[in-house]
Amino acid sequence: MNLYMKKLVMVILVCFSTYGIAWAQDSCHSLHCTTWEQESAGGAAASDTVVAMKKKSWIDKLLDYFNDANKEKINKKFDFSIIGGPHYSTDTKLGLGLVAAGLYRTSAADSLMQPSNVSLYGDVSSVGFYLLGVRGSHIMPEARQRIDYKVYFYSFPSKFWGIGYDNGKIDDNESDFDRWQTRIDASYLFRVAKDFYVGPTVQFDYVKATDVERPELLEGQDRTTHNLGIGLSLVYDSRDVMTNARRGCYIDVKQCFRPKFMSNDYAFSTTSVTASGYRKAWKGAVIAADIRGELNFGNPSWAMMAKLGSGQSMRGYYEGRYRDKHKIETQLELRQHVWKRNGVVLFVGAGTVFPDFNKLTISRVLPNWGFGYRWEFKKNVNVRLDYGFGKNGESGFLFNINEAF
Repeated sequence: MNLYMKKLVMVILVCFSTYGIAWAQDSCHSLHCTTWEQESAGGAAASDTVVAMKKKSWIDKLLDYFNDANKEKINKKFDFSIIGGPHYSTDTKLGLGLVAAGLYRTSAADSLMQPSNVSLYGDVSSVGFYLLGVRGSHIMPEARQRIDYKVYFYSFPSKFWGIGYDNGKIDDNESDFDRWQTRIDASYLFRVAKDFYVGPTVQFDYVKATDVERPELLEGQDRTTHNLGIGLSLVYDSRDVMTNARRGCYIDVKQCFRPKFMSNDYAFSTTSVTASGYRKAWKGAVIAADIRGELNFGNPSWAMMAKLGSGQSMRGYYEGRYRDKHKIETQLELRQHVWKRNGVVLFVGAGTVFPDFNKLTISRVLPNWGFGYRWEFKKNVNVRLDYGFGKNGESGFLFNINEAF
C-alpha cells in the first residue's frame, strides 16, 4: 500500500495548524470589531450581541471554520484550509497527521478558469514512520502553461518480499528493513491545442535501505540508490474539475530517461501511461475508469521497479509486495453523493507485474475491490477514507485527500 498517501497525518507542520487557528481567531476578532463600530450607536441590544459573539468557545470557532471550508471564496486570492487528527492502519499503527489544501487563481479576472491547487501532507506514527510532502498543479493565466509537481520524503520500517510475482506471493518471504526515500517529480507543460499539453519532465529519487533482514532478496543490488531522469510528458486533460472530475478524460504519456552519464547508479528508461475517464450516471453519481501501465527498459534497481499497491490504485495491497520491471493495472469506481458534503464509493480493479511480455498471463492477475467514504473538505476537494481488499485476505485502510484518480 502506498505509505505516503494513505493516512492522515499529523502535525509535522504545527506551524501551519498554529497559523490556521490564529487566522480563524484574527478573522473572528476583526469581525467583532467591525460589528462593534457599526452597531455601537444602535444601543444595548447590539452591544449584547457583540459580547455574545466574543464569548464563542474554541469548539464553536472550529466548527464554523469547517462549515465554511467548502464554500467557494471568489474574492480570496488564496483559499487555504487545514484538517488533522489521529489515524490507525495495520502497517503504520497509531499515528497523527495533517493535511492542508489550498486553491488559488493566477488570474483574478478569469473566474471560469480552473483554480490551481496545492496539498501539503505530513504524518508521524508510533512505529517510527514520518512523512512530509507537497503536490499540486499550478495553472498559468488563460491555462496556456501549467506545472504539475509532487515532492515528498519519508522514513518507514518497511517490508520486502523480493523481486517478481513469484516472490511476492510467498508469505514466508516477508522480511523487514528500514526505508528512507525522497522523490521530486515535476512537469512544465505548454498548451499546444485545446486540452492538449506537451513539455519536459524531471524526476529524482533517492532510496536508502538499512537493517535489511534478508539481503539475499535484493539479489546483489545496492541498498542505497539515487536516480535522476529527464524526459517528455504529453497530457490531454478535458476534465471539468482536476481534483474531483465528473466528466471528461485525462491521458498522460510520460517517457523518462536515466542514463549512466547522469551519474545514475542504474541506467534505464521508463514509459508510463495513465488514462482516466469520467461520466455522470444518475443523480449524484459518477462512474470513473482508469488504466495505468509502467514499463521499465534497461536495468532498474529494486527500489525503482514498478510496484503494485498505492493510494491511487490497487488499494489494499502492501506497496511493493509485488514488484518487477513492468506493471499493468486498471480500476472502475462508482462515486455516489449521499447528503450535503457526504458521499460513498465502490471500486473494483485488477493488476499484475511481470519481467517481460511473454510472462504476462491471466493466472498472475491480482484482483482488487473495496469501498470508501467521502467528505467535501473544500470546494471540489474531498477527504477520502478507503478500505481495499486483495487476494488471500490482504487488505488495507487509506486516509487521503483528493480522489484516487
